[in-house]
Amino acid sequence: MATQRMSDRLRRNIGRALSDWDMLADGDLVVIGVSGGIDSLVNAWALNRWREKAPIHYDLCPVFVDIMSEYDAGYVARLTDILSSLGLPLEVIPGISRSPETGDNCYTCARNRRTQLFQFARMRGATKLSFGHHQDDIIETFFLNALYSGNISTMRPRQDLFGGTLSIIRPLSYLSKEEIDELAVHIGISPMESICPAQGDTCRKKVRSILAHIYQQLPHARRSLFNALGNVRTDYLLIRD
Repeated sequence: MATQRMSDRLRRNIGRALSDWDMLADGDLVVIGVSGGIDSLVNAWALNRWREKAPIHYDLCPVFVDIMSEYDAGYVARLTDILSSLGLPLEVIPGISRSPETGDNCYTCARNRRTQLFQFARMRGATKLSFGHHQDDIIETFFLNALYSGNISTMRPRQDLFGGTLSIIRPLSYLSKEEIDELAVHIGISPMESICPAQGDTCRKKVRSILAHIYQQLPHARRSLFNALGNVRTDYLLIRD
């Protein structure tokens, strides 16, 4: 019973994020970026689940940018099976190969994949592009930008692009990573093993480690940090008039 109550609470938080940020509208075509990781799979499940009970109609198009098939030829087939078990088809588009000569890294790889998803979404006439980013991703991105790029910014649960013709939506924005993992167990979704060849000591992992230490010392810091991102007092920042 306790597990059921927990899953109900997490589902409500997904619904609250969808509502607070007006993520879905009648007639939307939503492209879902899927990688095989648990966050993207839970995101696909959530959007499909809400479609079953929503008072509006929207279509879903899960998409995998295939930049890793050279490392594991069966990866796409296994990912297709997982999406099929969720009642969703999977569309695969070829990715831009990594180039050692140009010093590609995780940032470049992610940027290339996102660019291809933008192009695919616009070609299909999609109105929304959905990612499985969660509360921890949003907080980490704030610290990454502050510590490494010298700016105050992060990812928004909904961000309108290209004059409002396409919007990025992040339905899991109100869930922590731990909560997503708990929800995945409850609904029976398992992540695929990552085949990324560059799983080293990234800047994000460093920030994540720092934040984990903060959360250990201050248990409510995660919630406070997330709330702070929507409670910005610009009069007390170093912004010149």
